[in-house]
Amino acid sequence: MNLLMRTPVTSRVLLVRPGSTEFDEQGRIKGSLDMPLSSLGEQQALAVASELMGINVGTIYTAPCESAQQTAMQLARGRDIRVKVLECFRNIDHGLWHGKLIDEVRRNQPRVYRTGMESPDEICPPGGESIRAARIRVAKAIRKVIKKGREDVVALVIPDPLATVVQSVISGEELHDLWKFETDHGKWQLIEATL
Repeated sequence: MNLLMRTPVTSRVLLVRPGSTEFDEQGRIKGSLDMPLSSLGEQQALAVASELMGINVGTIYTAPCESAQQTAMQLARGRDIRVKVLECFRNIDHGLWHGKLIDEVRRNQPRVYRTGMESPDEICPPGGESIRAARIRVAKAIRKVIKKGREDVVALVIPDPLATVVQSVISGEELHDLWKFETDHGKWQLIEATL
């Protein structure tokens, strides 16, 4: 089917970044490593859940990592909301960069770091997944969950940097400065999506 011939689907998407992990707080690249929320991250997840209590959500779709699932459970607590884990929302595999300080990449690979600021889609960590491949991986799933939740606000709990890639796919905006969005801090935004 021609993508241009599809009827546009308009929906509101609640994009939630999980609370932070210890790696986030240290400025380390977490990527697809599975880590629980830190104590600060638990507080951030509770705060986000409290802020979003008044928003009617049909289903919460979450990344499979522990921090995202913990945050999603906080959002659903005390409400009649289904939480569904989607493997396609796993964070970007940063390969050999996992566990490195973002500042290490800046110092040791200045050209790669600059590319991450200016043209993030071109980045592919050694032994990892490119941002472009991650974008392709999530685009179809995003369209599907938005179409399913046409009547409701669709909630996505996805860690950064994949959350920023998802935001770019939904909004149609260009992706800028990968490093600025490498760590999670328990934030959210409501996006009007037409896909």
